[in-house]
Amino acid sequence: MDGWACGSAVGDFDGDRRPDLFVTCFGGDVLLRNRGDGTFERVPGAPSLGGWSTGAVFLDADDDGDEDLFVGAYIDCTLEEVLAAEPTLDWNGEKVAMGPFGLDGKANAFYLNEGGGRWREASGETGLRDAGEYFSFAAAAADLDGDLDPDLYVANDSNPNYLYRNDGGGRFTEVGLWSGAALSERGSSQAGMGVAVGDPNGDGRPDILVTNFAKDTCTLYRNLGKLLFDDVSASSGITPPTYMALSWGCVFADLDLDGDEDLVIANGHIYPQADRVPEALESFRQRNLLLENEGGTFRNATEGAGPGFAVVESSRGVACGDLDGDGDLDLVVSNVDAPPTLLRNDSPRAGAWLLVDAPGAVKVTVEAGGRTLHRWGVRGGSFCSQSDPRFHFGLGPVKEAARVVAVWRDGTMREARAVKADTLVRLGR
Repeated sequence: MDGWACGSAVGDFDGDRRPDLFVTCFGGDVLLRNRGDGTFERVPGAPSLGGWSTGAVFLDADDDGDEDLFVGAYIDCTLEEVLAAEPTLDWNGEKVAMGPFGLDGKANAFYLNEGGGRWREASGETGLRDAGEYFSFAAAAADLDGDLDPDLYVANDSNPNYLYRNDGGGRFTEVGLWSGAALSERGSSQAGMGVAVGDPNGDGRPDILVTNFAKDTCTLYRNLGKLLFDDVSASSGITPPTYMALSWGCVFADLDLDGDEDLVIANGHIYPQADRVPEALESFRQRNLLLENEGGTFRNATEGAGPGFAVVESSRGVACGDLDGDGDLDLVVSNVDAPPTLLRNDSPRAGAWLLVDAPGAVKVTVEAGGRTLHRWGVRGGSFCSQSDPRFHFGLGPVKEAARVVAVWRDGTMREARAVKADTLVRLGR
């Protein structure tokens, strides 16, 4: 590595059906090809943004069969400038590092995959030009408007968030302000850190959760259809538990297998000096949050969530997946100046599960027990992290799913019927 590694994106840029790894860095970014034997090799001539790059996403923007790459950027400065910087900002009587205001933003970049290891920077021609050169952190690609192509959402620190609508052919239009998903319900920019996409209210439309700075709640944008969103942070119950925390990575995940998606948020301050100002009611190391979904509203369940959620660090990224093969979702959390935290899910189970392996599917729907459950193929998200791309469902007390349906971008559908619970289902084109 030529700099400080910040985040990662997982994709298959060369089409060999093995997951490759793109590492964003403060310095030169790195693309690592999966050799298929448990090792990776650095790819020469791969995209590298330079400066401080953050959230990256592989997505097939133009539907040509290969995966392109979006790379978010935070600020435009050199490593030497950072190492020479002195704390100059007054914060609660302490001198802390300034930023992002007062620093220069750096434009995000989009690279078209032309095959054979060739990439072309194409932000302008695709409509993904970063007009504001905002301070971008996390990015997530998912079908947000129901037309089966990947749209792109970018969380920006201290500036409006971006929402890029894909026209189906790889041309994007930025519609964040128009959609209602760029600002809070008060019309304010927030300090966008992390992004999660899910369906916590079960209406069949993907909603967006954005994490923000301390003393400013995380924001839940409910999808109203036709790419319109409404800030429902207060009515959903997330305002009180998220207001004081400085939040980063986030995931929607059905941790108790009751059929709805719970919410995990990683927390930690950026100022170590926060520990010297107790009257500010903030600290550098903070507990992460587990918010249990109870019919579309959230309850803070952190206190009863076991020793994994009693860990206090300054956390950043979160990723989830079934790491031990027992059917429920486990968590991995990255921490500043500390080892990562691995949380094995030992929650009391409210039901059974299904895990659907449908590579490249835009969406998977499960009909079980009179309910229809929806999960989307989400690339990127959280904070500089990537979760298991398979589609996980809690089923509650149901022992069999009547129908499992996967849909791909070209409209191809594959289904399985009368699927026993506690099963891995494989659906492919």
